Amino acid sequence: MKNKINKTNAARLLDQAKITYNLIPYEVDENNLAATHVAEQLGEPIEQVFKTLVLRSDKNDIIVCVIPGNQEINLKKAAKTTGNKHVEMIHVKELQQITGYIRGGCSPIGMKKNFPVFIQESCLNYTSIFISAGIRGMQIEIAPQDLIRFTNATVADLI
Repeated sequence: MKNKINKTNAARLLDQAKITYNLIPYEVDENNLAATHVAEQLGEPIEQVFKTLVLRSDKNDIIVCVIPGNQEINLKKAAKTTGNKHVEMIHVKELQQITGYIRGGCSPIGMKKNFPVFIQESCLNYTSIFISAGIRGMQIEIAPQDLIRFTNATVADLI
């Protein structure tokens, strides 16, 4: 951990909470921001590389869902899990204004506000998972239980 990687805000927040993690850089392809590309760059199974999705509920609430990179969110399951009639993905152009992050660099840690976080239950199958560190080109490897505890996430079936 004492290598010369610039820490992101998400990493600094984990440091403050004394949570163990690894910062892992990868090469960014601006034309391919997909989680599958990130997994290939990391040399890790795509099921362990999680993507952060930001949704808006019918009540206009913002909800954060963290799911494996090779999966699509089931909006009906997400709505039911979050206590809403329906939810939808926010527009990409709204992402930075709402979260402080850009597409391909959105982390469930360190958003502008503490939005409710829901994470796919399959995360519990692994000793560590990978999430965005808050910038393109950097991932955080973290124990799923630590991420759940830190973000106060609800574990659910979202896919």
